[in-house]
Amino acid sequence: MSHDMLVSRQQLALVVLRTLVGWHFLYEGYVKLLNPAWGRDGHPLAAWSSAGYLRSASGPLADLFHSLGSAAWVGRLDVAIAALLIAIGLSLMLGLFTQTGCIGAMGLLALFYISAIPLGAPESHAEGTYLIVNKNLIELAAVGVIFAFRTGQIAGLDAWSVRPRAYAAAKEASV
Repeated sequence: MSHDMLVSRQQLALVVLRTLVGWHFLYEGYVKLLNPAWGRDGHPLAAWSSAGYLRSASGPLADLFHSLGSAAWVGRLDVAIAALLIAIGLSLMLGLFTQTGCIGAMGLLALFYISAIPLGAPESHAEGTYLIVNKNLIELAAVGVIFAFRTGQIAGLDAWSVRPRAYAAAKEASV
């Protein structure tokens, strides 16, 4: 389906979805880099680390996640995760290298999902009780839609590189 077949409100909805997901990734990465983090009461919080999350993994790759959470270099992993979240967030918000940003987002979300597949039991780290479908899986599906519709070519910096080529091809075809 070409972008011309989508009505403007459909295109707008897809770009808004991409921007919101991008903001979520960007802000999650930014917060993870804050050191120290501050609580609502004004007191400093412990710096974020993925170690606790990795050590509590219960999914099919739990052993791998446990070993990552116990590794001496987990601090570097934390910085890498935060940097990836920020890069993906900027990519999606700006519509720049959108397809690559989507692939990165889907990869991270898939890892987050399989680290603790929800099986209906209450979990201390979750806002609610989920059975198979949780916010990671929903956001993964949303990023799949963003990827499928190539929203960077609808609106974003990717569109600047696509439109001149499309214009040149159309001009050449008319000659």
